[in-house]
Amino acid sequence: MKLVNIFLAGVLMFVATSCDCKCNKCEEGSNAVIENIMARRSIRKYKAEPVSREILDKIAECGINAPNGQNKQSWEVRIVDNPDLLAEMAEAMAAGHPKMDPAMAKGVFRGAPVMVFIARDTKYPFGTVDCGLLAENMILSAWSLGVGSVCLGSPVHFLTDNELCKPYIERLNFSEGYELCICIGMGYADEQPEAKPRKREKVQYVE
Repeated sequence: MKLVNIFLAGVLMFVATSCDCKCNKCEEGSNAVIENIMARRSIRKYKAEPVSREILDKIAECGINAPNGQNKQSWEVRIVDNPDLLAEMAEAMAAGHPKMDPAMAKGVFRGAPVMVFIARDTKYPFGTVDCGLLAENMILSAWSLGVGSVCLGSPVHFLTDNELCKPYIERLNFSEGYELCICIGMGYADEQPEAKPRKREKVQYVE
């Protein structure tokens, strides 16, 4: 009898666990992944509120679980959430580009309290693709956790084309053979931008 009770308890536990599981479709007719993708917006105004390391760790974990060629994981990620360091980097970028509007140069991080710097392995021809997939995973997972983001290309150029910014690239401490290719600003959104139109005709079926 005791064995029967143990068996029944196990069955009930399995059923309870199964009912509690979340499948891809949260409700009939809805899909959490698709809803997250369609709702996500690029954010260029952020609140001063910091993002916890716990949340940033989860976002980074989602990033490194992105698909990548031959599982080479041809990326390196550096996360900077120190406001003083970000301010120093912005000042260096402004000083390194005197012909540029100083306000624009200093605002190149869009006021994001967190910057993610992603470098690619230059020895692997598809390293840039891998980094793009990682970045997308981070951006989408961040949005699902209530964290806004914006993918930025300008800081890549501003940080790598002048000697004044060289110490900051060195401080990011990328391994030899890796070069900065993507920057992502992250933080809690202080705006609610509308979706911009997409050109559906860019997608075609080939018969």
